[in-house]
Amino acid sequence: MAGETTGGRAGQLKSSGLRPGWTTGACATAATTAAYTALLTGEFPDPVTITLPKGQRPAFALAAELLADGRAMAAVVKDAGDDPDVTHGALIRSTVRLGPPGSGVVFRAGPGVGTVTKAGLPIPVGEPAINPVPRQLMRDHLAEVASRHGGAGDVEVEISVDHGEEIARSTWNPRLGILGGLSILGTTGIVVPYSCSAWIDSIRRGVDVARAAGRTHVAGCTGSTSEKVAVAVHGLPEDALLDMGDFAGAVLKYVKRHPVDRLTIAGGFAKLSKLAAGHLDLHSARSQVDKGYLASLARQGGASVELTASVAAANTALEAIQLCSAAGVPLGDLVAAGARATALDVLRGAPVAVDVICIDRAGTIVGRA
Repeated sequence: MAGETTGGRAGQLKSSGLRPGWTTGACATAATTAAYTALLTGEFPDPVTITLPKGQRPAFALAAELLADGRAMAAVVKDAGDDPDVTHGALIRSTVRLGPPGSGVVFRAGPGVGTVTKAGLPIPVGEPAINPVPRQLMRDHLAEVASRHGGAGDVEVEISVDHGEEIARSTWNPRLGILGGLSILGTTGIVVPYSCSAWIDSIRRGVDVARAAGRTHVAGCTGSTSEKVAVAVHGLPEDALLDMGDFAGAVLKYVKRHPVDRLTIAGGFAKLSKLAAGHLDLHSARSQVDKGYLASLARQGGASVELTASVAAANTALEAIQLCSAAGVPLGDLVAAGARATALDVLRGAPVAVDVICIDRAGTIVGRA
């Protein structure tokens, strides 16, 4: 039995019995790597292997390839594993062309990939909706291919997704001002599947493992970035980490019945603003960021009437926190305090001390309680 008590994110995934998949960012990186290799060598590597941020090296089969007229195109079918992801099965293409000397890597949005039209997202207005981590992952792999095959690394990369504009109607992209298609996302390259019953059961097993190992302090984290922050702040070992994903309520209810001395809740500002507003399921399909609530918190924190109105009209939670930070209004701390109050309400007097850490997309702490 000793071999079955692995804790943390990997242990939860194993105990859930669910198959992980690959993010759109990982698929785009694989397609880009294959296309640039073919542009320099005349041959497509198939399968193409990439290295993810945590060191995993998955191989992707190519679903389509084309080499003509100074460009190379490779395509990969996204496999989301057992996650009910709307992009599962989507064909993600990367077309690579050589750019002018010194131009570096330039990203373009092809058919089915959105363009950012509103502020408040991690990508500037006018840019393709390709998030920072996938951009860096592609840059790293392009540099590696250039080094191996004598290229300069100056390329134009156009990412497209077949039927992406249609698929995007099932996402929040249109409301966020991402027009024309999907976003290319992912921080680890891996899609962790969140079947509700299986994942909630894995959370419970994670608490059991931590308690059996004598841990008195555990952290419920919404994802890998917040997990890193919880480790950096509190020095927690892997078996004290609970990948709660969107299921904050599952962590709180189980810890209420099976107490530990201390619970840290760490997560993105937007998700924890939902917890602060009283939502226990933080999934975007089942709860939304309430900008009116954020505006009322900002007002409590000393925001002017004008700033309060700007927060209420913000495109995203990220824009709201940026507006308040610039004005010296501690919106992050107020959201953390609200999330902590919700947690204590669910715990109903259980002997558990609670602290909350809110972060932005880059992993910077923007609020604590």
